[in-house]
Amino acid sequence: MRFTFKGSAIAAVALAMGIGAAACDSGDKKDDKEVTIGVVSGWAEGEAATALWKRLLTDKGYKVDVKTLDTGPLYTGMAKGDVDLFIDSWLPGTHEDYWKQYGKKLEKIGVWYDKAPLTIAVPDYSPLRSLDDLKGKGGRYGGKIVGIEKSSGLYRVSQEKMLPAYGLKDEYEVTTSSTAAMLTELKKATDAKKDIVVTLWRPHWAYSKFPVRDLADPKGAMGRPDGINTVARKDFGDDKPEVAGWLKKFRMDDKQLGSLEDLIENKYKGQPDQAVTEWLKANPGFARSMTG
Repeated sequence: MRFTFKGSAIAAVALAMGIGAAACDSGDKKDDKEVTIGVVSGWAEGEAATALWKRLLTDKGYKVDVKTLDTGPLYTGMAKGDVDLFIDSWLPGTHEDYWKQYGKKLEKIGVWYDKAPLTIAVPDYSPLRSLDDLKGKGGRYGGKIVGIEKSSGLYRVSQEKMLPAYGLKDEYEVTTSSTAAMLTELKKATDAKKDIVVTLWRPHWAYSKFPVRDLADPKGAMGRPDGINTVARKDFGDDKPEVAGWLKKFRMDDKQLGSLEDLIENKYKGQPDQAVTEWLKANPGFARSMTG
């Protein structure tokens, strides 16, 4: 009896330990399948890439949480480990300040779009051809260049580098609001054939949606084209090597990105999942090439 009891007790302890270990293992596996992606509202290329990767990862069994944040809080969140990924990091120029501040707490996964310039754009009926042409015409444009979020690197480059380089600092200011507000003003102006100057960037669906073109930048004040990077919190590659491996292979060309942006921003506004579904049907080998 004593022997049987002792054996039963040992078995019970072993069983309990096994259940506990299984529970811990189950929890670890669950955590391994959770990914948080940060995105900035209105940044079309980031919204498109994020919606695409949400689908690709979900189809592979991951639970994906997308958090919409301004640029500064997004980098802060990654540095603290609250956000795993950001698929729209413009380096080395546009997000230079954020990388200097947080780079040691982050890791670069890969560049998925290699030539992304910051631009100053006008309607195609505008007499302006170059940033030099803005000089002396501040009154005509209300002394403003319509910008986006103040936390964006585009605002910093336009306001602090471009205006001084062309002697425009006393004549113009780059206004700040949101990307959506800038695009609304651009639409109103082009619909009415009125003058407007906006900060913009490539790639962006606005170039196919509105009659706009870039002003030449002979002094190079807007900087060299950046690469659009996927960056992550520190140790993400070690924690989730499968996902990091897939993202290292990620590339999109102008046609692929432009068609996805158009579906998300125009045909399926507010329904990114439907846009991604249609895009993947039109690009049947893409998912397989990314995640095998």
